[in-house]
Amino acid sequence: MAETPRIALIVGSTRDSRFAEKPVAWLKGVAAERDDLTLDILDIRDFDLPFFNEPASQLWMPSSDANAVRWQEALEPYDGFVFQVAEYNHSITGALKNALDQAYTPWVRKPMTALAYGGNGGARAVEHLRTIASELQMAPIRFATHIGGGEFMKVHPLGENAEMSAIDAVLRPSATAMFDDLVWWANALKAARG
Repeated sequence: MAETPRIALIVGSTRDSRFAEKPVAWLKGVAAERDDLTLDILDIRDFDLPFFNEPASQLWMPSSDANAVRWQEALEPYDGFVFQVAEYNHSITGALKNALDQAYTPWVRKPMTALAYGGNGGARAVEHLRTIASELQMAPIRFATHIGGGEFMKVHPLGENAEMSAIDAVLRPSATAMFDDLVWWANALKAARG
């Protein structure tokens, strides 16, 4: 039997007061219930990435910054990506955009999706992320998991601050569809890359 795809859940928010830990831990738990993928968390806050300042993209030449190289090496073994997306001013965080720019070859021909949140579920940021992912030669899939509106305010600290279990029934169908599709694409593209 083929090895299950390795998926990286990339934490794309770096603020001290970020909300990311709560939905990321929930999604990690959802993934742990499945036997068709392995999900690891990569937190860009742990990589101390500088603002992109290389002479060229990693597509054209090796990066010189040691932290950028460590980031690229951390991404390389994965077969697909889920990005935790906090919507800032209708887009992704600056930290996530910088992390995307710091690598190129580890993204190529691998599927991506998102766990997003905000007033409208982070939908505008995810659409922006998909255009960036396309330029990096990732394969954006249709399904994502969006935490918006009332569900967002149920679990966010500025709202009711409930546990994620309070909205699990609402989010679970989209998370299941997202993982089902991501696994299919990860397996298909891994075979094609091979």
